Amino acid sequence: MLCFNIHVTLCTLACAALVSLALGAADLPAGSAPKPLDFPHFPDRMHAFTWRNWSLVDPARLAKVLETSADNVLAVAESMGLPAARPVPPEQDARGYITVIRRNWHLLPYDQLLVLLGMSADQLAYTLREDDFLFIKLGLLKPACAPLRYTPPTDEARKRAAEIKRLVQETFGNELQEPGEPRFGFIQQFMQPAQPARPADKRDGTPAGLRYIYSYCALYGDALANPNLDPYPDGLLERLADLGVNGIWMHTVLHTLAPSPAFPELGAGHEVRLASLRKLVERARRHNIAIYLYMNEPRAMPAAFFKDRADIKGVQEGDHFAMCTSSPAVREWLSGMLAHVFTNVPGLGGVFTITASENFTNCASHGRQKDCPRCSKRTPAEIIAEVNAAIEAGVHRGNADAKVIAWDWGWGGYAADVIAKLPKSIWFMSVSEWDKPIERGGVKTTVGEYSISAVGPGPRATRHWALARQAGLKTVAKMQVNNTWELSAVPYLPVLDLIAEHCQGLAATGVDGVMLSWSLGGYPSPNLEVVRAFGQDPRARADTVLDAIARERFGAEGAPNARKAWTAFSNAFREFPYHVGVLYNAPMQYGPANLLFAAPTGYHATMVGFPYDDLNTWRGPYPATVFADQFAKVASGWQEGIPFLQRAAEQAPPDRAADAQSELRFAEAAQLHFRSVANQARFVIARDALRGKGQPPDAGQRKERTEEMRRALQDELQTARRLFTLARLDSRIGYEASNHYYYVPHDLVEKVINCRCILDALRVTE
Repeated sequence: MLCFNIHVTLCTLACAALVSLALGAADLPAGSAPKPLDFPHFPDRMHAFTWRNWSLVDPARLAKVLETSADNVLAVAESMGLPAARPVPPEQDARGYITVIRRNWHLLPYDQLLVLLGMSADQLAYTLREDDFLFIKLGLLKPACAPLRYTPPTDEARKRAAEIKRLVQETFGNELQEPGEPRFGFIQQFMQPAQPARPADKRDGTPAGLRYIYSYCALYGDALANPNLDPYPDGLLERLADLGVNGIWMHTVLHTLAPSPAFPELGAGHEVRLASLRKLVERARRHNIAIYLYMNEPRAMPAAFFKDRADIKGVQEGDHFAMCTSSPAVREWLSGMLAHVFTNVPGLGGVFTITASENFTNCASHGRQKDCPRCSKRTPAEIIAEVNAAIEAGVHRGNADAKVIAWDWGWGGYAADVIAKLPKSIWFMSVSEWDKPIERGGVKTTVGEYSISAVGPGPRATRHWALARQAGLKTVAKMQVNNTWELSAVPYLPVLDLIAEHCQGLAATGVDGVMLSWSLGGYPSPNLEVVRAFGQDPRARADTVLDAIARERFGAEGAPNARKAWTAFSNAFREFPYHVGVLYNAPMQYGPANLLFAAPTGYHATMVGFPYDDLNTWRGPYPATVFADQFAKVASGWQEGIPFLQRAAEQAPPDRAADAQSELRFAEAAQLHFRSVANQARFVIARDALRGKGQPPDAGQRKERTEEMRRALQDELQTARRLFTLARLDSRIGYEASNHYYYVPHDLVEKVINCRCILDALRVTE
């Protein structure tokens, strides 16, 4: 979920395309259209473009963008030491387009980006709006890039390319030329039956209550539109079911799922989507998993939609308007659409609602109901409760057994009134750890959500669950079990002590179900084994649960070392400098792949999109040095656990050796990410001190700051070099479903080139 300070822009972006608008590149959003960044570690922009897209886009398409021959593109790549072109994974276009968009954002204008992506302007416009608010993640702006065409490299460019090639060979040797695991290789693994299969006696004791999660490899934007693309492979469903998961949720936009007699321009393509949904529901049911739909409705619509419909036109934000839910016609449309979906998709598990989020929906969703002539006479609680009631009525008109889960995200001070007004068949959900007070590095703050490092439940959730139980509602805890925006570039963080502590706390509350992840965190992991164990026995002791999981995964000999490793990681993670601003803006997701800049870029960090060098935004309420020190503490404490996990992996039984080695890679990758954030912060602190306002530093201070920059750069070289090996071997590292690949192995090679370039410049200035 995003921060509330961006709702007005979201209202403009969040409405799905109603019909094809025949847009051109000039119609795509540009924001302030600033000057793009330069990347001086490359000879020029053409070389940067070739490097950034190597292995992700076929050379023939790169040549088409540059209006040249594939041979010329191959020659540019070879001049920098890139490996021979290999087939691009077939999943790349369908599952990796966000990675391509992000890495070319500062290199190509829109018209060339469309060629590179093989998209129409309409398709890219939809992606920027609906793929988890991608344009927000890109900074609400498109740098004004000049057209890029191939020109024969100059002598100076050829010389710099040769230097890059020499550096790459010296640093990576033959490893760069060796094929690693193809990106999205894990998809093929999820299409195979689980290995090793769990013994029959381990399958007994199915956990009680609802346990639903997101698919590790689902598409976020419009997953049902392509019937040939399977975001939910049977092998993944099997693994999740084995871990006690009995539900999977998916993002949908309601007006794409059903025909609309009241609003006939809506519903295009609904037949294809419902057919895909029926097949998914049938397949999932074979694994005893139900499908739940994300329901953030009704979506705001552009002004043209309300021509001759003033009776349903609600609050305006930007150039969009709410469909006013105080109008009976809108509520009936909402109920009727859901009744159609649940009637035509038998066995669909239910929905969960978000009625006051960043997405502009009902007139009270952003606290603007006073601006609506109908809603101004009503309280926010009445409006929010009525939206949930309309959704509940439609779902249960189509399937009386389906669940409707109402999430209190954004309800603020009126939550108690909403809870009291909800229909009694609704399940009520709250973020478990929200409002928990914490202190890190001497800075006091509270948890906003998305925290594993701070263990729930917190005071807000426990208060709201108590009110829900008093109102006769079942209760659900929203938590993150595998990872969070604290770090999502590995499938799970092996901090099982923290997960067990959270599960033990939740068991005492008596909640009826758990939402196990947002779009991040859907991997079948040992963390989910902890949740399963507490679902089977809510009175279990944490040590007993963790000992049993360690023995099963690492054998009797390796279990003690695994337990020591998990405890070390958990204790280290408690030092994470948690704050919502840190989660969304600091460079944890990119780690060593995030470039360093010798001079300030002037760009502001964006939500898990571009951290840039914006330390002031990264750090949230933490002083810069405290921010850096806290990440260093996390990395140092984490490093203490890795030797234990190495020994445990060596001692694991043969049938668990692959899982043990995977966990070791994930743990080491996590440590490198935390260590890198500390390095990057210290680099920026020293760099900016050298360029400080006011009295310039004296010679001694300049030498000290320069040495601090050098130390950070040299350590970043090491972190990038090691993470390259880990990412090359494992296609899961660097991936997250709603952001695709944050980085690929070649980005870590680029980071080495970037650091060497700045180090060389520092030597020149001394």
